[in-house]
Amino acid sequence: MPLKEVELTIQSKELPAEVREFLDEADARISSYYESKAVRPSGFVPSDFVAVYHALRAISESGLSPGHSFCEWGSGFGVVASLAAMLEFDAYGIEISNELVEAARRLADDYSLPVEFVQGSFIPVGSDALADEAFAEHQDHVYFLVTESDHAYTELGLGPDDADIVFAYPWPGEEYAIEGLFENNAAAGALLLTYNSCESVRLQRLVLEKSHRR
Repeated sequence: MPLKEVELTIQSKELPAEVREFLDEADARISSYYESKAVRPSGFVPSDFVAVYHALRAISESGLSPGHSFCEWGSGFGVVASLAAMLEFDAYGIEISNELVEAARRLADDYSLPVEFVQGSFIPVGSDALADEAFAEHQDHVYFLVTESDHAYTELGLGPDDADIVFAYPWPGEEYAIEGLFENNAAAGALLLTYNSCESVRLQRLVLEKSHRR
């Protein structure tokens, strides 16, 4: 099943006050997290949360999503999953760093946002080969395509094909692996929203090939 580009019309509307307040607090906590480290943590770089929020709101308002289930792959501080919850998606996030999972839970809890975060790998069981290939070709740039902790979906009680929207912020060289994982594991009709190294959002849908349609 190939991925098809989806045109997304994004209007630069003013952020709701509660979203701006949440993002200000998230930015402050992320800055504090960096400042607390003697060495800047590798592999954790926040996306443009305002741009992603506008994209999510456009998806919601245009009815592009086949359902309300949202998953953030590599959720970090859980900001995007929390923004999705603010837009009334059923949101959850998967993150390999337990420290970041705890930080995401505290942030969401402080704003009474119904988001579930679990520690583990977002790479589904059986997809190790694609992740290993990405490591082999881009090991200087790919940080979190790891499979050592692959119990996340079991803990959630969900499969990768249960998400109607998946969000990811792939590193350079990681894009094709993220897209491959999505193609191999998501349900037909699901959306893949990514924030890319060129500082833009991209929306793709997994569609059935004509030969597979009835």
